[in-house]
Amino acid sequence: MADKSVVHIVDDEDAVRRSASFLLRTAGYAVTTHASGVAFLKEAKGLEPGCVLLDVRMPDMDGLAVQAEMIARGLALPVVVLTGHGDVSVAVRAMKAGAVDFLEKPFEQADLIDAIERGLERLQVAETKVLRANEAATILAGLSPRELDVFKGMVRGLPNKSIAFDLGISPRTVEVHRANLMTKLGVRNLSEALRLAFAAGLDASIT
Repeated sequence: MADKSVVHIVDDEDAVRRSASFLLRTAGYAVTTHASGVAFLKEAKGLEPGCVLLDVRMPDMDGLAVQAEMIARGLALPVVVLTGHGDVSVAVRAMKAGAVDFLEKPFEQADLIDAIERGLERLQVAETKVLRANEAATILAGLSPRELDVFKGMVRGLPNKSIAFDLGISPRTVEVHRANLMTKLGVRNLSEALRLAFAAGLDASIT
């Protein structure tokens, strides 16, 4: 089971909320339940990160609308969609919008847990990516402005002479900055330096 074993059930049917909650709690998950999409969205920001078990057909705000609103608010929580019979086309739309999977009611416990686990794995990967990006950005912040300029040239794949020309400095000075920044970044070679740059999104800032 993933470390972040939290599931948020969003369904207007009390019986579904109770049965799914029982199954998941018995399997060792922490569970929150919400009787409508509107109620879930009101509390979503303060909820612990987890997988969202989201019913498609609900009054006031259906599952697709809830999913769209989550995306608009930047709530990057994995979604597993619950559908009734004949809602496959709706489920396909939900998956195109990023849902992990869909389950048709009534669902089997094994299928439910399998879908939830895949959602939690996706959440873990996303959180790891954010953590790496933050760590990389912190490390890059230790570079001087000139070292950062040289590093950007390295990320663009430019040789020392081209970097020197662009910055109006000598190739020897570029070599010195390059050696210093590699030490500050704690990397042994260019490939490690590039991985750090990509993790921090440095390549996206270079035009």
